[in-house]
Amino acid sequence: MPDPSFFQSGLFTWVILPALIFLARIVDVSIGTVRVIAIAKGMRKLAPLLGFFEVLIWLMAIGQIMQNLTNWLCYAAYGGGFAAGNYVGMWLESRLALGTVIVRVITGQDSESLAQALRAHGYGFTSVEATGNDGPARIIFMVVSRQSLPRLLDLIKQSQPNAFYSIEDVRYAQEGNAPLRRPLVANGSRPWFPGFLRQFRQGG
Repeated sequence: MPDPSFFQSGLFTWVILPALIFLARIVDVSIGTVRVIAIAKGMRKLAPLLGFFEVLIWLMAIGQIMQNLTNWLCYAAYGGGFAAGNYVGMWLESRLALGTVIVRVITGQDSESLAQALRAHGYGFTSVEATGNDGPARIIFMVVSRQSLPRLLDLIKQSQPNAFYSIEDVRYAQEGNAPLRRPLVANGSRPWFPGFLRQFRQGG
């Protein structure tokens, strides 16, 4: 075990302790950012689990602050960790790509090439006839995971470069008779992530 005098040393008080508080704040704020997003997306099992660890880590950090009220570096580390944690949390959420979105594609061109490309890559969609300012148009609706969104947008731009599209978050979607198929990746398999988070979806 470490020598008790080590925890009273200048190295621990002015370097190690502030660094630990800084890292703890990064972790708990990052978890909190993802938790808020999980709440917004209706992940009723994931959000409380994240909240438990968020508060647990926060209590450890604030406990060290209360024991070292005269150490200004601890205050700076606490504030700096909070700021950095927000950035890390947003980056982490973008990498996790939680949830699903609805994509609406409006095109006045022949949409058959886009429809064929979507089928070839495993996307489910609904297509309806419409009328725009320039005459007949077609609207294609798709509900996809956020993780697959970049590949889908690349596919749309390749097939219909001038098409208009909009993207909107979906809180919950029931597959029903139109399964939300996951797109194929380059080697023909289907992406595994974030499949392990499926158990945390609303109602799951």
